[in-house]
Amino acid sequence: MKRRSIVTLSSSAIRCKKSDFMVVSVRQISNGGKRSKKKIYHRDYQLDKVMDLQKKPSLILQLKSIIQSQNHQRLLLRDLEKEVGFVAKWNFMSIIEKYPSIFRVGGGCGKEFPFVTLTGKAEKVAREEGEARNLMEPILVKNLRKLLMLSIDCRVPLEKVEFIGNELGLPHDFKKSLIFKYPEYFSIKVINGRAYLNLENWDSSLAVTAREEIFARERMLQSAGGQNKVRITKDGNYLGPFAFKMCYAAGFRPNKSYLEELEKWHKMEFPSPYLNARRFEVADPKTRKRVVAVLHELLSLTMEKRMISAKLDAFHSEYRLPSKLVLCLIKHHGIFYITNKGARSTVFLKEAYDGSILVDKCPILMFNDKFVALSGRHVTL
Repeated sequence: MKRRSIVTLSSSAIRCKKSDFMVVSVRQISNGGKRSKKKIYHRDYQLDKVMDLQKKPSLILQLKSIIQSQNHQRLLLRDLEKEVGFVAKWNFMSIIEKYPSIFRVGGGCGKEFPFVTLTGKAEKVAREEGEARNLMEPILVKNLRKLLMLSIDCRVPLEKVEFIGNELGLPHDFKKSLIFKYPEYFSIKVINGRAYLNLENWDSSLAVTAREEIFARERMLQSAGGQNKVRITKDGNYLGPFAFKMCYAAGFRPNKSYLEELEKWHKMEFPSPYLNARRFEVADPKTRKRVVAVLHELLSLTMEKRMISAKLDAFHSEYRLPSKLVLCLIKHHGIFYITNKGARSTVFLKEAYDGSILVDKCPILMFNDKFVALSGRHVTL
């Protein structure tokens, strides 16, 4: 008898200030009826906070880009609604009023219409973006190659690459500035009427995951410290070639039996995410662990080590992601975190954050931080 699972994440439970967890309802539906099974999903307040912290910085950076795209780098206030819509216009008007250190309003006298432009200090910092973009280019080329190498046929529909372009940090003209600039790495091919970004050359040196790189560094540190005994810790972490970093929420306390099962899972070998998924049986536990590694690597390739759930879900066929993707993410809540804060749910790679701070930032994120800091307040993206 076939069953299918439906997972419901309660956004109201996530937003509850007094609750340290939310209830995840899993309904097993079969021909004989339905049976509800509820699981506790512990909240991570610090990662929820990330979504709140990035709201105003995002508006500041978006308005900067709009102004820079205008003739003479000034935006007529009457045209703001055309750029962002009627509702969002008022949020941007508030930003303009609140941060005179970044945005300057002029005109309004005589025949000159009111406009907004960057202040002299903001323009000076904004000029550093070009250098940050230059530093980003080799990183983006490498990450795009790895993204294609992870896929089954070493190609991904071009529209899907564009779909996650912001998460990857791709410039708007990436086809011209990256794809066509590096024909030895990329090409665009039309297959059955659909444009695909295609990998031209396989590079085995790139077929190393972020997880494997971290393990190599930690093993070197352990050897230097003379620590040879390896065992699972109370927080669920284990130093081994097939282990994952665990970052459980403060309210979660794994018991002895849980840790024993987790240690077995840590020790279990699994195929590399860079091997073709067609070679493995879906039901094999090693294949299921490999899927966790694929999700881990995909999030590692993004700038902020997070992705909107719907965007991650769009890559089922290219990376053979599980049909019950949300269940997989919930099961491995020491590695991933799903938050409903913001307009859409977002999946975080937990180890990439220290509280609400992203640990490693790429050049463009460091530039963004510097520009937003002109607002006079410490803002973390």
